[in-house]
Amino acid sequence: MIDRPFGSHFTGFVGFFGSRLFRFAATAIAGAALLAACSQMPQAPRESVAATATPSAAPAAPAPQLGTQWGEGIESKTRTVVTKRLSDRPDDVASLGYNEASAVRRAVGGNPERRLSLMLADGDVEWSVLDEDGRPLPLQRARRGAGGDDMFRLAGVEGARYTLRFRNLSERSYEVIATVDGLDVLSGKPGSLRNGGYVLQPLQSLTVEGFRKSQNEVAAFRFSAPGRAYAANTEAGDVRNIGVIGAALFELEERNAPRRQRRDAAPQQPSAFPADGAYAPPPRYRK
Repeated sequence: MIDRPFGSHFTGFVGFFGSRLFRFAATAIAGAALLAACSQMPQAPRESVAATATPSAAPAAPAPQLGTQWGEGIESKTRTVVTKRLSDRPDDVASLGYNEASAVRRAVGGNPERRLSLMLADGDVEWSVLDEDGRPLPLQRARRGAGGDDMFRLAGVEGARYTLRFRNLSERSYEVIATVDGLDVLSGKPGSLRNGGYVLQPLQSLTVEGFRKSQNEVAAFRFSAPGRAYAANTEAGDVRNIGVIGAALFELEERNAPRRQRRDAAPQQPSAFPADGAYAPPPRYRK
């Protein structure tokens, strides 16, 4: 378990020039105190492919029949550290679509490409979506030339809980910004690459279990009918972004860390980061 700031002293103040504030997530699973440092992993070979959604002229995907609801409270402690991005440009931006099973089948067609995870930042970080039992949900997309778009999709079940897991296979530190239905999972505001995120340390795993309610608690991610989704019941939400999960990675400054050659990355469609402090406010359900 690692309990240290990155490249700076620990502080609770907001407003250091040239620095950004990030939050560690932690949960009491298997005795781990910090989610961002829950397990030490052996060095793995770097993958050569980074799976990132790209724009496509293909027909629009089926309308979302699932959203993500503000679920039950789960203990998840945070602390604030001061660190700095190597660049204002993200090292990778990726999106995943989700829907109920029949809609996913229509979107990906027959004999789709299947994966259990996506490799981001030239293989440095593995991203997967886990079910309630910690198993990765299968990701599917239409094969090239099959008439679909390039986005991977997963099939959800209304009422089921899910989590986002990021595994750092490199010796570099990253900031992870995650959005669900276009809303930042930390602040509940429209997703933006300018938002702060979670710190993912070298050779560590980070599990994001829900929308952050406070420094000590998150609201679990649960699949729901679109009308019950958090994005449909908060002022910051936009129902047009329901059905998409986003992730953006920024490499962080760290002494003596090996640096890789950068490549350009840009936000993709559908919009996981639709906009440009505070935690997520609770939903307001309409009668």
